[in-house]
Amino acid sequence: MAVGTSAGIRSGPAVRGRAARVLLVFVLVLGTLGATTGDPASERVRAEEPGTPAGSGDGRTVGWETYRSLDELGGLRHGGNSKQFSSFARSGSNDDGFNGTHSCLRTTERGCVIAEHTGAGEVTSVWFTRDPWGDVTATGDIHIRLDGRTVLDAPLADVVAGELGPPFVWPLVGDARDTSGGAVVKVPMPYRESMRITVDENPYFYHVDYRSFADADGVTTFDPRDPALDVVRRLRRFGVADPKPDAPTIAERRSRFSLRPGESTTLKPIRGPAMIDELRLRLPGVVAAPRVIDDGRAFGPGGSSSFDARIAPGNDGVRITRRYDANVGGQVARLLVGDERVGTWNSGPARQGEWGRERITVPAPLTRGRTELRVTNEFRSAEVDINEFRYEVHSRVDGDWIRTDVLDVGTANPGDEAAHDYRIDNQVFQRRKLVAQLPHERARVEDSDAVLRDVRLRITFDGRTTVDAPIGEFFGSGLGEYDVRRLMSSIDAGEGWYTSWWPMPFARRAEIELVNEGSVPIRRAVLEATAAPSAGAGPGTGSGHFHATHRQGLTEPGKDWKFLSTSGSGTFYGVTHTMRGRIPPGVARTPEGPRSSASPRANQRNYLEGDERFYVDGSASPAWYGTGTEDFYESGWYFRGGTTFAMPLTGNPAYEYSGDGCRYDCTGTYRLLVSDAVSFDSEIVAGIEHGPANNEPARYSSTAYWYGNPVSTMRRTDRIDLGDRFSRLAHDYRALGESRRELTATFEGRRDPGPYRYTTTSTTGEIGFRVRIDPDNSGVRLRRLADQRSSHQRVRVLVNGREAGIWSQPLGNSAHRWLEDGFDIPAELTRGRNTLRVRLLPTDDAPPWSAVRYTAFSYRSTGE
Repeated sequence: MAVGTSAGIRSGPAVRGRAARVLLVFVLVLGTLGATTGDPASERVRAEEPGTPAGSGDGRTVGWETYRSLDELGGLRHGGNSKQFSSFARSGSNDDGFNGTHSCLRTTERGCVIAEHTGAGEVTSVWFTRDPWGDVTATGDIHIRLDGRTVLDAPLADVVAGELGPPFVWPLVGDARDTSGGAVVKVPMPYRESMRITVDENPYFYHVDYRSFADADGVTTFDPRDPALDVVRRLRRFGVADPKPDAPTIAERRSRFSLRPGESTTLKPIRGPAMIDELRLRLPGVVAAPRVIDDGRAFGPGGSSSFDARIAPGNDGVRITRRYDANVGGQVARLLVGDERVGTWNSGPARQGEWGRERITVPAPLTRGRTELRVTNEFRSAEVDINEFRYEVHSRVDGDWIRTDVLDVGTANPGDEAAHDYRIDNQVFQRRKLVAQLPHERARVEDSDAVLRDVRLRITFDGRTTVDAPIGEFFGSGLGEYDVRRLMSSIDAGEGWYTSWWPMPFARRAEIELVNEGSVPIRRAVLEATAAPSAGAGPGTGSGHFHATHRQGLTEPGKDWKFLSTSGSGTFYGVTHTMRGRIPPGVARTPEGPRSSASPRANQRNYLEGDERFYVDGSASPAWYGTGTEDFYESGWYFRGGTTFAMPLTGNPAYEYSGDGCRYDCTGTYRLLVSDAVSFDSEIVAGIEHGPANNEPARYSSTAYWYGNPVSTMRRTDRIDLGDRFSRLAHDYRALGESRRELTATFEGRRDPGPYRYTTTSTTGEIGFRVRIDPDNSGVRLRRLADQRSSHQRVRVLVNGREAGIWSQPLGNSAHRWLEDGFDIPAELTRGRNTLRVRLLPTDDAPPWSAVRYTAFSYRSTGE
């Protein structure tokens, strides 16, 4: 960006021209939509109104309603599947996009198809990166068609930079600056019949997360004209405000306590049915981790900066904290709120290698009853300039200082700056990255790290302890007290509050306990909880209890690190992940082991080459198969060389290297899954590799967030083995144009790869069979074991003579040929029946349909 004068930050001519072209394309797209969907006037009226709740009998929530009803996260997502397309290496190697070999499902006249699905569903998250450093300009335009209509057609680089306007604005989109190396689109885009995403050029690295549904009940096709401004406002307050709808408080608990080693404290139990609405913890003796990585700006004589700051209207004063580079001394600037002078920044002498922090309190008469302030900083004097890297705003409410806003200044935060209408005059530098230390005492930092690691939060709901995790990792940081801002929790580093907004429903009783399992005492701490109304949780309610599942230990060669491995039914909503690499600096390694001492210097971040792999409901094939660890956290290039960042759903708040308690190389990350949460009905195994072949030594810990019940909501009711003559006869199996052969092959991933030998069939004509089901079902899933050597296999599915949809599989793999995929049949066609007659009709434009066996699973909506 070029920098203007009195008008503030301005775009250069090239950027303005490109934005104009994007606007023209977008207007043309909207015109096409208006011409194909009926009366344009009625469409405009509908787009201006809040989105209609989209739900079905299975509790489905889609589109913007997912973000509007975050208090209902505990509602179990039956009848839908979370899946992923990505550029992962089909061979299982580390070529996850480096050569673009696996980045296109196919190529059309429009370009490279990266995702496509037939049936109802929702695009939930799209991520890209490419060299250099995540700039996706060379990928060209992104073209998204839903239900046969174009909803987005614009340069990808402009989409992720927020050039198109709402709803494609930060933080629902972000470019490589916002995410330290990735480009993301988090706009949820539902569709009723079909989805296809195409880009002009090979994108190299990408993933597309999406949901598939058995039917289109309650699903409305995404409308790009709906700006969803309420959702944008809610997400822009991530980490400083509860994102859930307002709810009355029906119970409050508060305890001031100290804990010696081995002691515990418990809040007075809360009676249900209810839900824990907010949980807060304050630890005055814990100090912030000293190493902070940030970028910033500076203005010279005659210059100034200004921004909008959100505050609590019921405040009794406001406090503004400025973080600056203390290497520059003598910084004096006047602080104004509106036109009123309220104080003076004065940095004092230069302090080499340090961050500086100053606070100014704004008196209550200027702030009370207001929701926003316009803050201005005016140059007075300095040895060099007035620099600024971050502003924090706290409002005093009921005697407590509550963080109500944060502005991260700098070139790596264009979305944050724009959201605060940040302006700077007479800018003299913009620093991309500064690594410096907060003033600290090493012993206090070590004790603080120990407290966050060794003091555990335990919550028991209805007699079951489902939350058991270290307090640091539970709230978002496993490497020490780093500042964390994310949608469902936060850490206000520097004697501030740790806050959780996860809704935690229960039926009868909730007990909250802190246990000091370490050797460092806690003094003068405060623990608070509030409860709101809820229908409760547990089997038979349609809702699950909240869980925070912690694991820690050394990584094991050849085995994925498991975030979560559990049975029952539930929804996986993400993880805080702490990685302590154990790769010495001297010797480079290969998957086979260390090289000679003459080899190049080791890549101490090679543990980040590991891919995520999620297995759902017993399938041998992963539903998610990613391209790298920082890619899973929707960043890129080892977090752009170790640059920290924060977004509502993904972030890298902590990076340590050879110090601050880290021996070699350590990374702290989080990813929260909201619209792209992974539901399961019988089991889930969610994990990630450590290194390109699960070969790098590290000490990992993780805390997974999920809702669930121990009762499964699906069970196997039948199976047809096509290599068994008696099984074929028993199920009245018939196939036209069928051929058979024996095949020995493997599955993708490491869960149970094989090799396995099966009789596989290949069919060009109609297929028919019967399967037994549970009559008291809420839908049925058919699972196929097949040879995926040929991609884009596709059949029409008829159930008892009625159309059930298209079973389509765009994926193919000639290296690991076994695949298990599924097709969901809606309850409308299955409920009350003991058997189904299934017909599969291969389409003319598809390769032969492959199958080894079919398994039928019957869903039960409540798990009773």
